[in-house]
Amino acid sequence: MKSMSRNEEASLLQGTLDMMILKTLTLGPMHGYAITEFIHETSENLLRVEEGALYPALHRLELRGLLASEWGVSENNRRAKYYRLTPAGRKQLAAESAAWQRLSGAVMRVMAT
Repeated sequence: MKSMSRNEEASLLQGTLDMMILKTLTLGPMHGYAITEFIHETSENLLRVEEGALYPALHRLELRGLLASEWGVSENNRRAKYYRLTPAGRKQLAAESAAWQRLSGAVMRVMAT
């Protein structure tokens, strides 16, 4: 299978990055690098979130009250900011997941014709 180009990845991520971050954090608190690695590995290496997109998204989600953060020590014994979902973040994830299911289902129906 052919890998996606950076432009294709960026286009896909533009509308779904916040939702993927929220979903990733349902597994528990994580620092930024762990979030990017989880998305990359779970997508079977098709999606890579660049730092220039990730950290503004984390900041935006935190300002909206969907994430909370605290400083901790990473598995490499480095200082890292850990993010976790708030109750509002869980509610937002449920809403975004439902909207994504409707949208992706509609696209699949069109593509199946």
